[in-house]
Amino acid sequence: MSDKRNSPLLVGLIALLVVITAVAIGWRVINGDSSLLRNVVVEKTIITPNADGEDDVTPIAYELSRNATVSIYFENEAGDRFYFRQEKPRGTGEYRVLFSGVVDGYRLPNEMITGEILSRLLQNGTYTWTIAATDEKNITETAAGALTIANADTELPELRNFTIFPAVFTPNRDGISDRVRPQFYLTKEVASLRVFLLMPDGREAPVSELERDIPANQPGRHYYDYEGGVDNGATPPPDGTYPLIAIAEDAEGQKIRVADNLTIQYGGVPRADIFSPPSGDTLEFDATAVAICDTIHFTVTVQNYGTTPIRTTGPEPGVVYDSDWNYNTLGWHTESGAWRVAIGYENEITNYPYRWAVGSLDDLEKIGDYYYLMPGERAIVTGGIRVVNVFGDRNPQPMWAGLIHEDVGIAQFNTHVDPREITVDMPDEAHMPACAARDVPLKGE
Repeated sequence: MSDKRNSPLLVGLIALLVVITAVAIGWRVINGDSSLLRNVVVEKTIITPNADGEDDVTPIAYELSRNATVSIYFENEAGDRFYFRQEKPRGTGEYRVLFSGVVDGYRLPNEMITGEILSRLLQNGTYTWTIAATDEKNITETAAGALTIANADTELPELRNFTIFPAVFTPNRDGISDRVRPQFYLTKEVASLRVFLLMPDGREAPVSELERDIPANQPGRHYYDYEGGVDNGATPPPDGTYPLIAIAEDAEGQKIRVADNLTIQYGGVPRADIFSPPSGDTLEFDATAVAICDTIHFTVTVQNYGTTPIRTTGPEPGVVYDSDWNYNTLGWHTESGAWRVAIGYENEITNYPYRWAVGSLDDLEKIGDYYYLMPGERAIVTGGIRVVNVFGDRNPQPMWAGLIHEDVGIAQFNTHVDPREITVDMPDEAHMPACAARDVPLKGE
């Protein structure tokens, strides 16, 4: 009787144990064990990272059962540690990454390399790899193994003799330090090469290469050119000092970064015009008719309505030309980037032969060795032309003002400004007077 009474109880206990076991097995199948780091696999034991397409990389796979911070690193026989990933936050799940032998940048003992090594191949040899995961409770689990690096192309893409000239840069199209020319010597062929100005907000302003005898990305000396975008009418970066950076990356993924500072001063798109007053003439002549050997005088006002100074060159306002002279006669030859007020006329042999500075020395500010009309300033410009012979084929002769940005251009609103007809009182040949000789007011005299 006792055995019969105990049999249902025993059967119940066995059934309960079966259920508990099944639940535990199911839980394990569905959720796995309690380990943090699982299923770690580094597929290859040897790689040859030389960009030949064979055994250049090995996949690395692992799984996390909960959120963790993960590091992947390699140690050589001397115990030096090299990080592939360092304390990277990762969520629950499976991960797979390709490892090409490239780790965070490092330097070998007594190595003299310019710049910062951002990433670099491991040197040939056998390393212990380690994957370490630390969860939110500071529980750490690791897995480790061996990996051999062989036949690695460990030559770095060095950027030697990195220079910037000039170091102070004034992108305003005045012909003085308008462009900056970074250059360096690249030691090996690379997959990519970037040169840029780093903005305060992290943006990169690209700097273009001047490709010469050395093709892009090939070993040799490379030259770059930057004008702040002013040539295209863009506003350059605000005045200040910026890092100018070059980064080279080779086919294996090694990266080197070099940098130096570039200072921008007086940057901006130059903007000036011949001012038109609310009333009266824009170009004011003191006469509408002039006799041979007499002088006609003019007055205009120039304003700099931009945000950058405009450079000018002589002769000074007030200088009087003879009608058969031009600015070259006086020794004031064309200067790239300089602004000058000019008087032109129909059938002129030289475009705008009579030219003057955009202000007197009292109106201008000296910056370095040059004179500038500063932003927001105006200057009155005067000058004269002594008529010593027939100039042009028409009489009355159409004459006008212009504001020239030499070797850059003349804006449409600054050419043929306020044309006027000036009559020259021309006697017949028998009564043509001989004008008194006078010295040419040469530059520097």
